[in-house]
Amino acid sequence: MTTAVKTPPRFPYDAHDLDRFRELQQLAYGCAESVAAWLAPGVTEREAAQRLRRELVAAGVQDFFHIPFAWFGDRTAFRHFRTPLQFFASGRRLEEGMCFVLDCAPVVDGYTADIGYAGKVGDNPIWDMIAQDLRQYRELILREVKARRPLNEVYASVDALIAEHGYDNRHRVYPGRVIGHQVTRTLQRGPAGVNLFGFGVRTLQTLGRELVSERLQGRSPLWADGRSSQHPPTPGLWAVEPHIGFRDVGLKFEELLVVTEDDAYWLDDDLPHVRRWEQNR
Repeated sequence: MTTAVKTPPRFPYDAHDLDRFRELQQLAYGCAESVAAWLAPGVTEREAAQRLRRELVAAGVQDFFHIPFAWFGDRTAFRHFRTPLQFFASGRRLEEGMCFVLDCAPVVDGYTADIGYAGKVGDNPIWDMIAQDLRQYRELILREVKARRPLNEVYASVDALIAEHGYDNRHRVYPGRVIGHQVTRTLQRGPAGVNLFGFGVRTLQTLGRELVSERLQGRSPLWADGRSSQHPPTPGLWAVEPHIGFRDVGLKFEELLVVTEDDAYWLDDDLPHVRRWEQNR
């Protein structure tokens, strides 16, 4: 009896596709920067999330992988989060010296981006420290993915660096403990702009299909620290979001990582957090 050999997946996108993903990621970060510049003490998370949605729709966004989120203060570190409902924007008001995170995942013509933008209002030395250290996580993740290490081992390396810095892992609070997930071009025909539990209906259709397809191949489109991620990086696009916390301050970046059959690279280096690191060198 012969055992069937699983064929490794091929990289599914061409240069035109990558340009479209890159353009959308730039659009998403541009809208987040616009909202960040508008934020001021007294604004609530709900007001910030609603403004971010309006900015995205005005820029041509047709649907969402998930609805926009905004977190202020200790909620950026997901302190005391016990249920998924606590991720939704709340009535928490921004105060001087507070940090914030804006997170959005727009869809245009089926192309998807998923970004996280961290900022602060006024002075916050802890935020400054973590923001600079985040560079090491971006470099570590790319280095280990390029080396084709299993995804759960890359996750463990990120955990080790978090411990070395004296911080704590906050992406483990996300549903499924994910540090990232695959991003595809959505081709479903369900209603655009309709959300269920914070996720677009088309997203849920696509994600369900991908979960079944990948599990049959012994892989998962969700990147976590368990057995389902005990495989080399799957070729395609991954939205990666290391989320780091210290006391009541939480920071992250989220951006698209390109993984081919034998290489990996960040889709775009012209992003707010990368520009900040370059300016602070």
